[in-house]
Amino acid sequence: MAIPSIQQTEKMLRFDVSGSRRPSNYFFALVLTGGGLGFLLAGLSSFLKVNLLPFADTSVLSPFPQGATMAFYGTLALLFATYYWVALTLDIGSGYNKFDKEKRTVTIFRRGFPGKNRAIEIDYPFETVLGLRVEMKGGLNPRRALFLKLKGTRDLLLSPVSQPPSLEIVEDQASAIAKFMNVGIEGI
Repeated sequence: MAIPSIQQTEKMLRFDVSGSRRPSNYFFALVLTGGGLGFLLAGLSSFLKVNLLPFADTSVLSPFPQGATMAFYGTLALLFATYYWVALTLDIGSGYNKFDKEKRTVTIFRRGFPGKNRAIEIDYPFETVLGLRVEMKGGLNPRRALFLKLKGTRDLLLSPVSQPPSLEIVEDQASAIAKFMNVGIEGI
């Protein structure tokens, strides 16, 4: 299996990191939008005494407490759906890990929410890199992650925060970085 989104030259190695644009996030955004809209229209139907849902009979709903509760939950679901759609549009968490032999730096770049820290870019000189660490945990909540071990600070996560990548991808990325930077790997 090939390493996803890798660009390598003699002087530079770059891995793209996926962000929030995953099928599961699209699924949750669609479900929350549809469900929230349905609940909101059902709640409003009880207040307006007009059936706003052609596929359901809302005449049996009383305005209080049923209509108010459904309108509240519908509004709440639409707010969560809005968050998902904004995160998907901005592709929160996406970015890249770049290893540059010419500048002798490691650059970690990620996109965030709009504001002062929309783009997060961290540079480390090669001299501070001790090696790589691979963390693997099985079970109901598996974790497969690649970390950059640095002098004087905690390990830096190189893997995306989303669903864990396959073991083969983590191993391929770790070996490519280790060869490129001539450092060791811990945890495989």
